[in-house]
Amino acid sequence: MANPALDDLKGLYRMTWWALMLRGLLGLAVGVFVLLRPLDSIAAFALVIAFWALFLGMVDIVHALQLRPLAHWWVVLLGGLVGFAFGILALIYYPGLALTFAIVWVSLWLMATGLLQLYAAYRLRRLGLDWGWWVVFGVLAVITGVAALFVPRVTLAAIMGVIAAFAILSGIVCVIGAFKLRALVRL
Repeated sequence: MANPALDDLKGLYRMTWWALMLRGLLGLAVGVFVLLRPLDSIAAFALVIAFWALFLGMVDIVHALQLRPLAHWWVVLLGGLVGFAFGILALIYYPGLALTFAIVWVSLWLMATGLLQLYAAYRLRRLGLDWGWWVVFGVLAVITGVAALFVPRVTLAAIMGVIAAFAILSGIVCVIGAFKLRALVRL
């Protein structure tokens, strides 16, 4: 006896498995490109940051204008103007400003994470719970964050390595998923 819902689901999978395959192949291609052409990848990364800021700035500006009837719409407008201005400046001062932003952002993220872990360790200690590893990882995160500011080339290499690893791993997962989806459809 045929199940119409299952048939509809199989039909949907049959029509879409290839999209998952293409996404996986693109992820693999991007990851391999980043590994094989690191300088070109860093240049492209700087452009992505600049265009991302421009795009989000424009979206926030339009959104703020739609929110004008609300009391604090200007806050969204201000954020949009700052983002748009940063995008313009990142293109004018390409690639330095965008790459500096990435390095500072990663550094601040690491330091903030480390400080929060140290605070968590303090709270855990006061509760009588295990806190030693929290201190270790908190200190390592703070030290790594500070080092990221002083060794920008290594920081950029690490960022690009993370991007390449994520692209390759997600590409592999998508390709495997596409094959499994295709096999499921054939059942």
